[in-house]
Amino acid sequence: QVHLVESGGGSVQAGGSLKLSCAVSPATYTTGCMGWFRQAPGKEREGVASIDSDGTIGYEESVKGRFSISKDSAKNILYLQMKNLKPADTAMYVCVIAPPKCAYFTVEYEYDYRGQGTQVTVSS
Repeated sequence: QVHLVESGGGSVQAGGSLKLSCAVSPATYTTGCMGWFRQAPGKEREGVASIDSDGTIGYEESVKGRFSISKDSAKNILYLQMKNLKPADTAMYVCVIAPPKCAYFTVEYEYDYRGQGTQVTVSS
């Protein structure tokens, strides 16, 4: 059975930083395409970032230059480093394992496995 467990969320002021982690088991699932999506109350899901097995990375326009996705396959962890956070970034952030050739704009609905999410709250 595949498990994804997110951590690292919290409450910060605008301009602050957080680093989200997504621990994956079994380990072999970190070798494929993975990503993050977010969902705020009353809003649609929004794909945030993706990273494919060949290293291809994509970001949603509003987070470019502020968010960075990476993965440590040796530790079986997917990361999302978030800097210069804004109140509009407030949402539940969920990591996913997606089919090959995923993209940031597909991971919010096209995935094979997902975690429960970690809440990020940014105050002004």
